[in-house]
Amino acid sequence: MADSMADLFRRLTAGVYVIGVAHGGLRNAFTASSVMLVSFRPLMVALGINPTHASYPILNSGRVFAINVLRAEHLALARHFGTQSGRSVDKLSSVAWRAGRSGAPLLLDALAYFDCQVDSEIEAGDHRLVVGRVVDGAVLCPDAEQLIYAATGDLDRSADLYAKDFNSWK
Repeated sequence: MADSMADLFRRLTAGVYVIGVAHGGLRNAFTASSVMLVSFRPLMVALGINPTHASYPILNSGRVFAINVLRAEHLALARHFGTQSGRSVDKLSSVAWRAGRSGAPLLLDALAYFDCQVDSEIEAGDHRLVVGRVVDGAVLCPDAEQLIYAATGDLDRSADLYAKDFNSWK
């Protein structure tokens, strides 16, 4: 468990996360790296999600999400949640998890988690920026190293999504 809120929130870096979403009996999870702290009072975080993503309708309806901070040795877990669609596979069926206070899936093997209720969202290009109020959280493995986005290579296949130069998207 975290010794302080600062210890918990310092875990949000340029890391890799599994975002769990829930609505009623529906659950899904996906790998993300676009996560950030946006407010200390109240405690709020934000994440980016493409609205065509299989998890977005669940997130949009349920209005809850959990940020599961992955450990350095979790590259296979990042691949598991990042390369399969939740439309055709129950990605949570092979992983130990529990429902958080919000109902969103918390991975039992995560380094830390943030359990959130959606406060607002805005359009952000081809993604939605979803802001959530943190209702619970903990550091589960305080001595573990985080999985850093740079260590994943092109796991998310984003290399093909970037513009060729700064003027390509004007």
